[in-house]
Amino acid sequence: MKIIDFRFRPNIPSTVQGMIDHPVFGEMHALFKFHERARSQPIEDIVRDMEAQNVVKGVITSRDAETTYGIASGNKGVIPFLEQYPDRFIGMAGLDPHKGMDAIDELGLMVETHGFRGAAIDPFLAKIPANHAKYYPIYAKCCEFDIPVVISTGMATLVDGADPEHCHPRYIDAVARDFPKLKIVVSHGCYPWVNEIIMVVQRNRNVYLELSEYEQSPFSEGYIQAANTMIGDKVIFASAHPFLDFKGQIALYRKLPFSPQALENIFYNNAAKLLGL
Repeated sequence: MKIIDFRFRPNIPSTVQGMIDHPVFGEMHALFKFHERARSQPIEDIVRDMEAQNVVKGVITSRDAETTYGIASGNKGVIPFLEQYPDRFIGMAGLDPHKGMDAIDELGLMVETHGFRGAAIDPFLAKIPANHAKYYPIYAKCCEFDIPVVISTGMATLVDGADPEHCHPRYIDAVARDFPKLKIVVSHGCYPWVNEIIMVVQRNRNVYLELSEYEQSPFSEGYIQAANTMIGDKVIFASAHPFLDFKGQIALYRKLPFSPQALENIFYNNAAKLLGL
């Protein structure tokens, strides 16, 4: 069975060390003992491991939270992977909504010059909800390019000043209604609002969901039940590699009580449709 991993960062040495020493997420990584299980590899070995697991595409989601947290854009760091393995990796350009038209210019450069296939935003780091007007030029440009936007959600554990309320499903629902042609991927399950995000995905044709890091959290059985019934064509696989090893996450999904058809859709079909593969 072919697999598309929608949240995959190659665990080269600089990436792993950067996660351990990260000025914003380092404390969270330490809490979950990432430094004890972290393993770096040359890119050639990473690609071989992907081939062995039949992971045909890895989506590298970048980030830019320079205005609020001093996290400069990681887009330039993604470019070498796309250049070296253009058929293996897909880039999503991280954008800071507070940068205004500079963010739009960045998206255009990454898409038109470097082959990125989408955008990525982090409302909890930007400190504004997903339906804030500062995002709307980004959404409009994504519609113009016909590319998806990844909206990162989750609890931002131990991230000072981050407000998880900015990731509430109600704001994503508002964006989906205002931009019905915008392809939206909700990253990290919008946890803990399990029931709410399931209904947002179900009621909007243009909203997709990945569950990375929260597949076994309390109430996560709702995700699985919904994938087997209500939103089987909208859930996509994402490992959050290397924070969680992609091989272990693939094995986990095979053990979770997804129906065979739901699992095939999650691993490949839904993401392939979303990406136009």
